[in-house]
Amino acid sequence: MSSLSGKTLFVTGASRGIGRAIALRAARDGANVAIAAKSAVPNPKLPGTIHSVAAEVEAAGGRALALKCDIREEEQVRAAVAATVDAFGGLDILVNNASAIWLRGALDTPMKRFDLMQQVNARGAFLCAQACLPHLLEAPNPHILTLAPPPSLDPKWWAPHTGYTLAKMGMSLVTLGLAAEFGPQGVAINALWPRTIVATYALNMIPGVDLARCRRPEIVADAAHAVLTRPAQGFHGRFLIDEEVLAEAGVGDFAAYAVDPAQPPLPDLFLD
Repeated sequence: MSSLSGKTLFVTGASRGIGRAIALRAARDGANVAIAAKSAVPNPKLPGTIHSVAAEVEAAGGRALALKCDIREEEQVRAAVAATVDAFGGLDILVNNASAIWLRGALDTPMKRFDLMQQVNARGAFLCAQACLPHLLEAPNPHILTLAPPPSLDPKWWAPHTGYTLAKMGMSLVTLGLAAEFGPQGVAINALWPRTIVATYALNMIPGVDLARCRRPEIVADAAHAVLTRPAQGFHGRFLIDEEVLAEAGVGDFAAYAVDPAQPPLPDLFLD
């Protein structure tokens, strides 16, 4: 399978950034895309809403469903998944993209921010998977793809921002556990992480990042597409890196994804 034509995707955090790019890449195949995010009205500081991305999905050749959904709220998630199944007749793919970030040390991390990261990242990924799995188990080639890094206990990733690392590694461990439970039942449950920093609005949370040395979200979207079009059976529990996925798919030059091809890309967090 090399196309997502006719497949139904539920993409969290899809109103901008990597989630939007994944939605648009699927739309070019003719996929059905549920755009699940909190951004329902324009924000002058954060361009993009569920409605603007839905319009882009339709323009790209897909079918769209804009869903205002806070993945911290169980009722909202279950209602959004039900609406997706009702609109498109089933569900094939969950993309756990939504994430909260705060890159500060322990003494500079308000508990409100700590709680937000744990609720959105690990808990949100688990909740969305729990809501989607009954439908995915009925799909012919079901996937759950979570934007999370390979698990690591290296203190260098924990000391600078324990709260964020805990939340992000929580998504990785949710992937590990669900893959072990549902992979043998035919659901491809894997994680994907960028080798280099991607130019998204989350960069505002990382002081001093040189935008010119980042890559565009399309590199992750193309890698996600390559993953999601693979046969699900026997493909689970993998912690994939975008460059490696694309290289396996025959892409040898990543310059087209660079914000500035003349600049060397910045390595992302959690990778050696």
